[in-house]
Parts: sequence; C-alpha cells; structure tokens
Amino acid sequence: MTVKVDGARTRQKLTILDFVNPPGFAPPVHRHLVEDEVFYIVSGRVRFDCDGTVFDAAPGDFVFLPVGSAHTFLVGPDESLHTLQITVPAGFEEFTAEAGAPATERVLPAPGPVDPEALAAAAARYNIEILGPPPATL
Repeated sequence: MTVKVDGARTRQKLTILDFVNPPGFAPPVHRHLVEDEVFYIVSGRVRFDCDGTVFDAAPGDFVFLPVGSAHTFLVGPDESLHTLQITVPAGFEEFTAEAGAPATERVLPAPGPVDPEALAAAAARYNIEILGPPPATL
C-alpha cells in the first residue's frame, strides 16, 4: 500500500491509498463508522459483498461502500487486485499504518500473518467494527 494523499494534506477531508492485494486476498467483514469508502479498480477482478449484496468489479469500475455498511471483498484467484481507495473523511491511512508494520516513507510492506485480536483492537481505535472473518468464497 502506498499513501497517495493523507489527511494532513487534505485538512482531514479525504485519504487516497494505492493498494495491490494478492490473488485470493479478503479482509474481514467489517463496517466503518465514520468513513465512506470508494474503490477505483485499476487492474484485476474482485467480488464485493456490501450489506448482503454481492457484485463483481473489474478494471475501470468504481465501487462505493457507504459509511455503516457491512462489507468485504474477495480478490479473484488469477491475478492481483490493484485499486485506488478513497476514504472520506481522512483517517483510514492511520489505521492501516497501525494495523500493519510501521510505514517507511508511507509505503507499507507486503502483508504478513495478522493477529485477529490486535487487528480488532486497532480497528476499534479507528471506528471500524470487525464483524466476521475474511470470506473463503463469495
């Protein structure tokens, strides 16, 4: 993940992150209590679940996940997913920095094993509720 624009540069109005997730990656089912989240799909294919509505997204698609919606996604099995993620207001970049290893030049290392309890504690500090495990299928 690379932070393209953070809250410090936008008066805390928005964050733009450049993500590359590996094939088969899925975050836990969760909900943001403060941010709306938008994904622009640069490359790869992904299936989203937002409040029980499941849909696919491909390069060129925008996906809007409104504040308070329970959501997750599952990256397709054949290639990495490259997205630009926009959160409004800013702050999600701070969660990702805390949940992952410390950032160097605002570029986070590739994901490793995640401690579910540490992730849930960090999420709670940033107004994100973890609702369930990452999905194996969608």
